Amino acid sequence: MIEGVLSEEDIRAIRERGIDEGEIRRQLEIFEKGVRPVRLDRPATVSDGIVRVPAGEYDELTTLYDRAAGDGRMMKFVPASGAASRMFKDWHGCYRSGRFDSKGREASFLRDLPKFAFYSDLREAMARDGRDLESFVRQERCAGILEYILEPKGLHYAWLPKALLKFHRYPDGNRMAVEEHLVEAALHVQDRDKTCRIHFTVSGEHESRFRAEILRVRGRYEKSLGVRFEITVSIQHPSSDTIAVDLDNRPFHDRKGNILFRPGGHGALLRNLNAIDGDIIFLKNIDNIVPDRLKAPTIVHKKILGGYLVKLQREIFHHLERLTAGSAGKTKLSDSMRFARDRLLLSFPGDFERYTESERRAYLFERLNRPLRVCGMVKNAGEPGGGPFWVKGDDGTVTRQIIEEMQVDPKSERQQNILRSATHFNPVDLVCGVRDYRGTKFDLDRFVDWNAVSVSEKSHEGRMLKALERPGLWNGSMARWNTIFVEVPLETFNPVKTAEDLLRPNHLPA
Repeated sequence: MIEGVLSEEDIRAIRERGIDEGEIRRQLEIFEKGVRPVRLDRPATVSDGIVRVPAGEYDELTTLYDRAAGDGRMMKFVPASGAASRMFKDWHGCYRSGRFDSKGREASFLRDLPKFAFYSDLREAMARDGRDLESFVRQERCAGILEYILEPKGLHYAWLPKALLKFHRYPDGNRMAVEEHLVEAALHVQDRDKTCRIHFTVSGEHESRFRAEILRVRGRYEKSLGVRFEITVSIQHPSSDTIAVDLDNRPFHDRKGNILFRPGGHGALLRNLNAIDGDIIFLKNIDNIVPDRLKAPTIVHKKILGGYLVKLQREIFHHLERLTAGSAGKTKLSDSMRFARDRLLLSFPGDFERYTESERRAYLFERLNRPLRVCGMVKNAGEPGGGPFWVKGDDGTVTRQIIEEMQVDPKSERQQNILRSATHFNPVDLVCGVRDYRGTKFDLDRFVDWNAVSVSEKSHEGRMLKALERPGLWNGSMARWNTIFVEVPLETFNPVKTAEDLLRPNHLPA
């Protein structure tokens, strides 16, 4: 029981954070019992679970998309709370040690430095302290340069969120990642009144800086692009944090005796997604953007994904209306079952044939009346990230899920073989339909697989602990959505996970 392991001060801290005590009890039970791995059935492939849209359908889907966008149904949701610390982890190590681990890497760093979009900002930051960047380069003073890139005396990039880093160079001024998302939004989510709706999630420590930067740049882009941005911002709520435990599964306390909470991972952002007033919502990571010269293919395929959702959603709504009509007979029920199997690739429980007609109708209605997501999938090119799989459920059905490596049993050779056989992976380019056939917002919490958590070992103040992450936003948090995988070209996926990724051709001027 929670009362047996937590002090009154612990319980007070939990309440102050807005966390339900029953939720803490559930988390402690997970630590005690362990996490059950998913049961992979097979990878989703183009011939089995991934749709390859024929080029002949592009015009139809784009037209459907443009009409829905014009009606104001589209918005963009960008998780932008992640700090850039991991992006500069390698550089930070070099800065601490005073040198790169090889002369070759040092030479590459000095040679490529002017290619970074933040180069002019770096030069200005150093000039304020009477330092000349070009002199530092000639003298091969790498540690001094890194200090001004990473530390507060300079750009402070090791602390800033990725959203506020300069990513791309342009003749009229270099752009932060957040600016590229504003431009992209103008290209695909504006309505007929030229309004573009976009929501960013940011961390509490960066919120004021983020809002200030948005305020500084939005007017310029509204003028140059001829649009009006409707920008909303939210932070990850403290109540989504999870409790940490020691290696004996007892609540972890820091040196001051305070119970330790940790961020719940990107799955905690489901609360943010659930809170916004949206209809069709595009979800895309902050670092997956390209310069203007390469945006066209990305926009084309966003519209195809969105058009596919609009078309499929229309069909789903048609069947839901028929299932609720009093006149829906056996023929119409059979049509809806065939649609569910052939278009949504839904499977049914083994004893479904023994259901009564009314039971079948009720079951089918519940399976169709769920949030819908259409997920872009790219061919596996060795990039890290989750992939598309068929997953076995406890009821004997199989569903399509985006699965991360940590969710798969590392001790099962069969499961690991299925994991390795994936042909595609998830670039986090999703479009989500979050309203039902009557236009009412779904409560997204109803469709979470709350068992799809992950536990990992971390350290704090030199002591080991266990940390719990909530079901991933596009993993367990959307496990019970109706899901469609659509193949998209690799050129639409351009992540920036390390500083050196900004030197790839797709992030540099032509």
